[in-house]
Amino acid sequence: MDNFIVSARKYRPATFQTVVGQQHITGTLKNAIKNNQLAQAFLFCGPRGVGKTTCARILAKTINCQNLTADAEACGECNSCISFQNGNSFNFHELDAASNNSVEDIRNLIEQVRIPPQAGKYKVYIIDEVHMLSQQAFNAFLKTLEEPPHYAIFILATTEKHKILPTILSRCQIFDFNRIRVEDMAQHLAEIADKEGIAYDQDGLHMIAQKADGGLRDALSMFDQIVSFSNKNVNYKAVIDNLNILDYDYYFKLTDAILSEDVSGSLLIFDEILSHGFDGNHFITGLASHFRNLLVCRDSSTLKLLEVSEGIRQKYQLQSQTAPLSFLISALNISNQCDLNYKTSKNQRLQVELALIKLCHIPAVINLSAAGMPQIPEGEVKKKLNPEVKTEISVKPDYPFHEKEITPGIQTLEEPKKITASAEAPATEFQKSNLKPEADAKKPIVSMPRPSLSPNSAFIPNLNDLEANYTKKEEERPEYLSGDSKLDFSADSLLRFWNTYAAKIKNEGKINIFTIMTSYPPRLLPEYIIELDIENKLQEELLHSEKVELLNFLRTELKNYSIDLQTKLLEQIQKKRLYTSNEKYQHMLEKNPNLEEFRKRFNLDLDF
Repeated sequence: MDNFIVSARKYRPATFQTVVGQQHITGTLKNAIKNNQLAQAFLFCGPRGVGKTTCARILAKTINCQNLTADAEACGECNSCISFQNGNSFNFHELDAASNNSVEDIRNLIEQVRIPPQAGKYKVYIIDEVHMLSQQAFNAFLKTLEEPPHYAIFILATTEKHKILPTILSRCQIFDFNRIRVEDMAQHLAEIADKEGIAYDQDGLHMIAQKADGGLRDALSMFDQIVSFSNKNVNYKAVIDNLNILDYDYYFKLTDAILSEDVSGSLLIFDEILSHGFDGNHFITGLASHFRNLLVCRDSSTLKLLEVSEGIRQKYQLQSQTAPLSFLISALNISNQCDLNYKTSKNQRLQVELALIKLCHIPAVINLSAAGMPQIPEGEVKKKLNPEVKTEISVKPDYPFHEKEITPGIQTLEEPKKITASAEAPATEFQKSNLKPEADAKKPIVSMPRPSLSPNSAFIPNLNDLEANYTKKEEERPEYLSGDSKLDFSADSLLRFWNTYAAKIKNEGKINIFTIMTSYPPRLLPEYIIELDIENKLQEELLHSEKVELLNFLRTELKNYSIDLQTKLLEQIQKKRLYTSNEKYQHMLEKNPNLEEFRKRFNLDLDF
């Protein structure tokens, strides 16, 4: 029985031509060899399994080859190439910096560099995982790396370039290796399968390439595993069963259920996924990727971002035609939020199920928005309203009615928040009487009816209305209530309603204003003037921001529209600072006269 050699070693590239997915690196190195412009030091950096050490070995073999081809490739037949392939070349030295990272190891390397090659032109030193060298070892290596002998070439390889000293980076030619594309890996796996006589399908190879995440060595390791599992039949079903990958069909079925607003069906599909041993976080991240792929398929220019096989690509294109753009954006937002909250949630399954329920309500919200909300062109929103146009005053349901100004004829307003009107009906006579006719007749109030949405529904706002909404908020600033009533009241009544309002703003989170109102009691002066003591100008500014609502509340409750509020700044008593020892002792003596007797009894003295 022959010894089995894994595919990662058996099919390791031996020439620049066979390197997968790094044409920008191999082309540069071949041109440097052709033009005899080899640098003294190279730094190969990039993720794992993308060919850094492989390219370093190919470069070391090629520059010492005695019969280079016209394409600057090693012949593989000369004595230098044969000794390199057999592992007994004296011109090639490979050092693992993870286990040889001390200053002594670098000194031994420097001693070897002094010996010229016995055969060939160059001595090549490959230092793998060079970022593992200690700082002292880096410093010891600097001089040799900057001015090596003409026959010495250093090739450094690392996965973490940011850990290497800038002085080392400045002495090397840096080559950044890319992650290998899914299509390139799938094609390479297909070539190996053909050589080994292994049956396969493209969907299975693409799934292996996606799972490898840009590393060809990982893809080859998984390929060997699937070959053993499936008895040399690498298909899509064998790949997802062995590598614990969630099938695409689950996401396609789940998306169809969500688009049809089938909440129960969506929850049952998720339960089936959990029963197969998949994690909820793995499911929700895969669902977000599925929505992302559907969004990519909607535009032909972004179709190249979809890294799947041709059969799966057709399924994505078909389903993307039935999924609206607004649905995909809202679904991505909900899925991403669920992914962020999953690990911190104590009931993780409920977190995912709640996200699925929200997703199922998105189509209903989109249909309701399209049917019930008028579509206003962007130009109409920005156009100024005609002051001569008469518009009906409508109040949004479930929103309190706020009066801008109250006419002098009205004396009381006991429950202003209960004054509401329906979205379709015009305003009542009582509401019209509460509006100032002279000031507001030329300012029509326009409000759009909003559909009543469930708490779990996702509403997509119209961004064109933001400018109008902000302008409306600025115009609806509270103003003082006015009236003819001047009912007399006592200081006790004032204090009772004062404390009631203070408790109200405390519940609203306005702690600073609550502290100002309760630090000193209010005083009732003649002509219904309320005076409050404050300690500084900052408190006066904070109280002024609440003054309108406070006076409106007191005027309404006390039936007196002549109430006004003023503040009085307290004089701050400056505390005398104690500097000398005598002043400090006298201050202590004022608080405790027995201190002098204690000093005399023990014959103590002060450092005056």
